[in-house]
Amino acid sequence: MAAGRFSSLFRRAATVPWSSIAGEAFDRVVLVAKTVCFVHVINNYVCSIALVRGPSMLPTINITGDIVAVERISPRWSLISVGDIILLRSPENPMKTVTKRVLGLEGDTVTFLVDPAKGFSSKTVLVPKGHVWVQGDNIYESRDSRQFGPVPYGLIQGRAFCRVRFSFEPLFTY
Repeated sequence: MAAGRFSSLFRRAATVPWSSIAGEAFDRVVLVAKTVCFVHVINNYVCSIALVRGPSMLPTINITGDIVAVERISPRWSLISVGDIILLRSPENPMKTVTKRVLGLEGDTVTFLVDPAKGFSSKTVLVPKGHVWVQGDNIYESRDSRQFGPVPYGLIQGRAFCRVRFSFEPLFTY
């Protein structure tokens, strides 16, 4: 009796259009792969979002964290300007991404307070070719170019262009 059930099961399985089912499954796998590749390219080369937190960019970015939209085209074409807020690999810890404001481009002369907490001694630096000078908006709580020097363009990952919330608002106003 059990043999009869199995034989009818095998007869029904033989009538199933396996090639069309396999074709549909393959088409879906290809669609998922294309979607993953598309998202990867957009995220790494065009734009993405990032959670930015910490005290170094107060008051522009909240200490508890803000989500910002980041465009990744400007660094590739050297379209970074003074005043831009950028995300970059930390020169001190390459596993960490930091957010700073650009204060000087290659060829610019930058004068900065050496240690603002201890006094008003200043230092002047010429930003070398292929580098930018970055600082946090909160100079008392920021590790930036004052400590690690000018940053190579190659470490810049993107330029923040707006804060993402329930509505879009400019990252900063003039």
